[in-house]
Amino acid sequence: MKLRNVKKPAFPWFGMDIGGTLVKLVYFEPKDITAEEEQEEVENLKSIRRYLTSNTAYGKTGVRDVHLELKNLTMCGRTGNLHFIRFPTQAMHRFIQMGSDKNFSSLHTTLCATGGGAYKFENDFRTMADLELLKLDELDCLIHGLLYVDSVSFNGHPQCYYFENPSDTQNSVKTPCSLADPFPMLLVNIGSGVSILAVYSKDDYKRVTGTSLGGGTFLGLCCLLTGCETFEEALDMASRGDSSNVDKLVKDIYGGDYERFSLQGSAVASRNAGVFSNEAPKSSEEESFGHMMSKEKRDSISKEDLARAMLVTITNNIGSIARMCAVNEKIERVVFVGNFLRINTVSTKLLAYAMDFWSKGQLKALFLEHEGYFGAVGALLELLKSSEEP
Repeated sequence: MKLRNVKKPAFPWFGMDIGGTLVKLVYFEPKDITAEEEQEEVENLKSIRRYLTSNTAYGKTGVRDVHLELKNLTMCGRTGNLHFIRFPTQAMHRFIQMGSDKNFSSLHTTLCATGGGAYKFENDFRTMADLELLKLDELDCLIHGLLYVDSVSFNGHPQCYYFENPSDTQNSVKTPCSLADPFPMLLVNIGSGVSILAVYSKDDYKRVTGTSLGGGTFLGLCCLLTGCETFEEALDMASRGDSSNVDKLVKDIYGGDYERFSLQGSAVASRNAGVFSNEAPKSSEEESFGHMMSKEKRDSISKEDLARAMLVTITNNIGSIARMCAVNEKIERVVFVGNFLRINTVSTKLLAYAMDFWSKGQLKALFLEHEGYFGAVGALLELLKSSEEP
C-alpha cells in the first residue's frame, strides 16, 4: 500500500461560496503556530489573520458569525478555529480590492471558490488582484461540506435539529438530533433560488428539481412592495405582520371548511412562537395574495402584512415541492439548508409544520445550525484535498 505524502497548502486557508445574493467565506485560523513559524511568517499574512479574527464586522455589510465559530478543529494536520464570514455579493469588488491592497497574491495561496460567482468574478480576481480562482462544483461542495461539519459536531453539540410537535406551534420545541446515518436524504438548499437533491451517499446524488422562487424572490418582492432594503429588515417586518389580511383562505372561498378533503376554513390569527394558525400549509383552494384583488383590502393592509404574506407564500411553495419530491423519491429524511433560513424562525417552523401536516407525520423536516455555509466549507476541503499527493 502506497502512503500519501501530505504537503500542506500555504496559509491562509479559505473556502468561498459566491452566491447570487451572499458571499459565504470560511477561514481557518491556525492556533498551533510555533515560534519558528511565527518568526518566518510574512507581515501581510499576519495582517490578514489579525484583520479577520479581531473584527466581527467588515465595512458596512460584512459580518463574522461569531456564534458559528468551530473551535479546536484539526484540519490537514493543523489545529485551529474555523470562522464563518458573509457579505453581500454586490460588495464583491470591494472584497477583491481589499485582497489587492493587502498584497494577497504574494502569499502564493490557492483561492478555492464555488457558486455562480466563481465564474462571474473570475476575471475580476485576475485583473484587480492578480489572483487565480480554483472553481469547484457547487453541489459537490455543498454535500461534502455538510457531511464534514455534521461529523465534527458544533463544539460538542449536535449540528442537526428538528421541531418537536410541529403542528402545535405554541409548544413546538427545537430539539437536537443526530445525522449519524444520513442516507438517503432529500437535501433542500434554499438560497436566492432553490435546488433539491436526492443524496444516496457522499458521492452519489442527483438534482431532482428546483425552483426560482426562493430567498431572492422574497427579498426582491419585499423591497418592491415595502421599501425595505435588507433581508434582516424584511424578516423584521414579516415578524410583525398578519398574512391573513393578504391571502384568501378556504373559508373566504367556501364560507367554511372544505370537509370532503379535510381542509379547515378557520383563520384564527392567534399569535404564538412566530407562526399564525392561519399559515398552515396552503391548499390549492387557497389563494396567496388573493385579497389584493380588492381595492378596499389593498387600502387597509400594512407593509408588515405584505412582508409576512410573501414569506409564507415562498415558504409554503418550497415545502410543497419538497414534500412531492420526497414522495416521488421515496425518501423520508428531508434536510433544509441555505441562508434563507438564517434568523428565519417563521420559515423553519412553517416548513416543519408543512412536512408533518401533508405527510400525516411520515416526513420530518431537519435543519442544520450552519445553514448556508456548507458550500464554502466544501471549497475549503477541496483546498486541503488538493495538497495530498499520491
